[in-house]
Amino acid sequence: QHALPQGDRRAVSPFVGEFFGATELEKLLFGNGLQAGALQAAYESWLPLAEAGNSQAQVALAGLLEGGGPGVARDLDAAAQWYRRAAEAGDPLGQMNLAELYRQGRGLPRDLERALAWFTLAAEQGQGWAEQRRGELAASLAPQERAAAAALAERLRPAR
Repeated sequence: QHALPQGDRRAVSPFVGEFFGATELEKLLFGNGLQAGALQAAYESWLPLAEAGNSQAQVALAGLLEGGGPGVARDLDAAAQWYRRAAEAGDPLGQMNLAELYRQGRGLPRDLERALAWFTLAAEQGQGWAEQRRGELAASLAPQERAAAAALAERLRPAR
């Protein structure tokens, strides 16, 4: 479903491809293998946009930090912070990626109720992968945990 292949090319989150479009991103970063300086150049390009509040740049930057690679150190704490900023602004990819970090306990304490809440918000915006994850996660939780996640999703829902 996401154009970025698995394996050696997982230097960035699969959802970063949504920022540029997978074809452009693959050309920029990969070509005939990871281009020297491509990740650092992407980081330097996206950082000012992310700091200015561009949620797509926040997700892209978080993806770079989540995966790390030549020129960009892996930093799950910073990745989680950027995903959170995008998620709180209503970005469905930020919500989905933040939920996955909570689900896995990567860069954040594992919190399945919080993960379910963020997956719910992303799924409500048409993210099929989030819908799938939400269903899987909900099936593994007790009814009171699902109810707590639903209440949390209401509190996290960005004002429209």
